[in-house]
Amino acid sequence: MVKHITTPLTLDAISDLRAGDVVALSGKILVARDAAHKRLVDAIKAGSAPFPVKGETIFYAGPAPTPPGAVIGPIGPTTSYRMDPYTPFLLDLGVNGMIGKGKRSPEVLASIKKNGAVYFGATGGTAVLLASSVVSVEKVAYDDLGPEAILRLEVKDMPLVVLADRFGGNLYDNY
Repeated sequence: MVKHITTPLTLDAISDLRAGDVVALSGKILVARDAAHKRLVDAIKAGSAPFPVKGETIFYAGPAPTPPGAVIGPIGPTTSYRMDPYTPFLLDLGVNGMIGKGKRSPEVLASIKKNGAVYFGATGGTAVLLASSVVSVEKVAYDDLGPEAILRLEVKDMPLVVLADRFGGNLYDNY
């Protein structure tokens, strides 16, 4: 059974989610990769954050060029562990959802549990399918990073799987 949830993710919205659940996510999410994470964390620590992160869900991705007439180019998940150095800090500030692929470090898994967050998996190789769930795109910060700039997407029924839940469940523990 697919669980339909909407951002911003609230404790109520994610309280029933368990590792392995299939989700259709709608609402607004951020898109950011390695360079953007580093710059964002540095800016927050320096007191010059470009936007508040509390309540945000971050998709670890970078879109391909947008074809004519499309909202966005193919957008697939990047390997999440590359964001692990920044994730506990961002979760402590109120980020409550992440979308990516692959295993997370023990520190990130502990922080997900501590902060009552959730880590969703988007299947690699489905970039065109994921792009089809994007309704709109807005550049938010770091335009100079090109495809690694921070974007805000509005998505409708983005197909995801819960990889790690707020209770310590981790889909990768089964493999």
